Amino acid sequence: MTAQVCERLIFNGEIIPMTFRLQLLEQKPKVMKLNDQDINIDNDSPLTFSTTCWRFHVGTWEIKNGQLYLVDIFGLYKMLGKAAIPANWFSGVIKIPQGKLLRYVHMGFGSVYEQEIHVKIKNGKVIQSRAIDNLQPRCSSLDDCENLYDHGDNGW
Repeated sequence: MTAQVCERLIFNGEIIPMTFRLQLLEQKPKVMKLNDQDINIDNDSPLTFSTTCWRFHVGTWEIKNGQLYLVDIFGLYKMLGKAAIPANWFSGVIKIPQGKLLRYVHMGFGSVYEQEIHVKIKNGKVIQSRAIDNLQPRCSSLDDCENLYDHGDNGW
């Protein structure tokens, strides 16, 4: 499998590659799927139409004032207008990598960094966040450690 291009997250003013992808709802009124005539694969976004991006789009997201927003997208979709779109369709935990990469997992989405900030979101609103220090052991075996990262909730 080919490693995938990451979504981007603006967090505290910093652009961070996301270690997983957020679902994009096609039926959002401010997001439009492009038709064949509107797509210029060579100039607009060649990476999004290759094996490095099976979803055919890359989104830029922002957590600001307790709300998750879609602020930009390119590839097979485009935003209608420049205003950020509140991502009220998303509920889950966003893991924000911090520090050095400790363990690379091919395709990047399961990789482990020195620290992570876990932000729990419900209907687009931040409801809880916490810092995770991956330099401190929290498991007794490699299998236990693997399970911490498979579910994305770390006990929430």
